[in-house]
Amino acid sequence: MPIAATPTPPAALPGRRQLLRAGTALLAGSTLGWAPAVRAQGIASAAPAELGLSPQRLSRIGDWLRAEVAAKRIPGAVVMVLRRGKVAYVESVGNRRPDAATPMAFDDIFRIYSMTKPIVSVAAMMLVEEGKLLLEAPVATYIPAFANVKVGVEKTDAAGNKTLDLVAPLRPMTVQDLLRHTSGLTYGFFGPGLVKKMYVDNNVGTRGELSNADFAELIAKMPLAFQPGSTWDYSNATDVLGRVIEVVSGQTLGAHLKQRLTDPLGMPDTSFYVPEAARQARIAEPFADDRTIGVGAVVGDPRQVQKMESGGGGMVSTAPDYARFLLMLRNGGQLDGRRYLSPRTVEYMTSNHLGPQVLRTPLYLPGPGYGFGLGFGVRTQAGEAGSIGAVGEYNWGGAGGTAMWVDPASDLITVFMMQSPKQRVLYRPILRNLVYGAMTEMK
Repeated sequence: MPIAATPTPPAALPGRRQLLRAGTALLAGSTLGWAPAVRAQGIASAAPAELGLSPQRLSRIGDWLRAEVAAKRIPGAVVMVLRRGKVAYVESVGNRRPDAATPMAFDDIFRIYSMTKPIVSVAAMMLVEEGKLLLEAPVATYIPAFANVKVGVEKTDAAGNKTLDLVAPLRPMTVQDLLRHTSGLTYGFFGPGLVKKMYVDNNVGTRGELSNADFAELIAKMPLAFQPGSTWDYSNATDVLGRVIEVVSGQTLGAHLKQRLTDPLGMPDTSFYVPEAARQARIAEPFADDRTIGVGAVVGDPRQVQKMESGGGGMVSTAPDYARFLLMLRNGGQLDGRRYLSPRTVEYMTSNHLGPQVLRTPLYLPGPGYGFGLGFGVRTQAGEAGSIGAVGEYNWGGAGGTAMWVDPASDLITVFMMQSPKQRVLYRPILRNLVYGAMTEMK
């Protein structure tokens, strides 16, 4: 049953983790439901009805997730819904691990994979605001190995065999291209093509034995799949952006994000690796037969510290941590009196950066009705997409099953955490429709 919100004087509030775990114990690991009696990592809460949401309709989310756990399609999940800057709904279901009866807690740790990209993109734009990084600058300005990159152009010979010609790019790859996935770089496991096959054959993925600097040098030796600026294609671009941040800042990517974003924002469990035993115990795990995230790629182990800190998909986080990051963006770049970005920069990042001249590959992940900004998919049409939403909403998800979106028109934030690569595509529109179905007021 739902729990009514209980006002607590700020001075009397216990520590975040103790409070969340007390709520977990109270409900036998099931849910806090609507109007949570907790402050999720310093974020105020309110009863759903006060925020234009139906508690009865929100309860459908928990009912759905519990049924999925009972059917053994997922081990467990955490969902948070914020409206008007306050937590309206928090739900944790199932178990942290499929091989242990440990109830999922609200601050359990998940591999967020590509939800790392928005965090790294924000860090890059902070450097842009400081005049240390230029969006129009060629990537080779920061990583000289990209000065000699070539574009792979497929041709078919008389016998019908495909060959690859290497030609000079029509213009340099820019930092903006990295942020909006128009760099010409690619992921080998997304779709056909000779360049993509070369990525697979040469094991060009996020490789833990390489440093970010080594990985950037490796990928610069590969041909581009497209002319820079011509085509949106999901890629290792944000990994390269992470190396650009290292060059500009003089720090490792992890150290820079910790100093500039995760520590100041109050995101203690957001990092590239989890070497501490106490935190390792809180890592959520998928089913043994649900660990494949791509061709030849499986769910990794963040307990093992490696050299590479993948800006494109290497971080872990929690629902409360990520909610604070999104709340900062919702607030126009500031949180708790500290500013990270200007409101104009946030608006710029969450605008569509794909003009009509930019082609979309067949596997265009933002989907119908969406463009792409600087680190986010951006909704450009109220209709067209297969799930409910509003123009201006921005979102992204991770290969391990996590997802998030911010809808400024509805003043709505949703964070979803699970570890199930198999269910990620199916669950995201279901969750969207359930959340929007609970709205009773438009704003």
